[in-house]
Amino acid sequence: MKLYFSPGACSLSPHIVLREAGFDFTLEKVNLRNRQTASGVDYTTINPKGYVPALELDNGELLTEGPAIVQYLADQVPDRRLAPPCGTLERARVQEWLTFIGTELHKNFSPLFNPAATDDAKDAARANLARRLPIAAQVLEGRPYLTGEAFTVADAYLFTVLTWTRLVDVDLSPWPSLGAYLERVGARPSVQAAMEAEGLKR
Repeated sequence: MKLYFSPGACSLSPHIVLREAGFDFTLEKVNLRNRQTASGVDYTTINPKGYVPALELDNGELLTEGPAIVQYLADQVPDRRLAPPCGTLERARVQEWLTFIGTELHKNFSPLFNPAATDDAKDAARANLARRLPIAAQVLEGRPYLTGEAFTVADAYLFTVLTWTRLVDVDLSPWPSLGAYLERVGARPSVQAAMEAEGLKR
């Protein structure tokens, strides 16, 4: 398999999951500004959506959208327990978190990375994050991971999104459980390996 990624972007989540799952895979870096891959290919000819992540499967098919990719990967290696079995309430809880992270956290970071965003848009995004981060923080006060004692694909996604707080000056100090969670997940060998491969600092 080949993962198309951009360092530190949301593609870090499936990158972590690929390593947690023990897959053999290759990486291809994408410059999101000019839509060129490291090998000089127009990325939109690979993924017309133009953004990462995209996972090229062994059979040549392309899978996009982070939550879909990480669930697919988890289901290939059920013994790793990166996601509960399909059809269970526990699986729905993981999907519940993936949806919340994607729609309520991830998307509210977008204006903070956009140089064209107005100050009003950025202020609104920060206000939204201040209302939504406590939801995850409260849950993590009583457990090590989002759905309990086990690390799941939802944790790979939340960790990825929380690393962005350092880049856009979103202060996590009001929610100590989130800071502790970043350290805890960041200490996992798969996470350290993924970040090192992407040239990221912990």
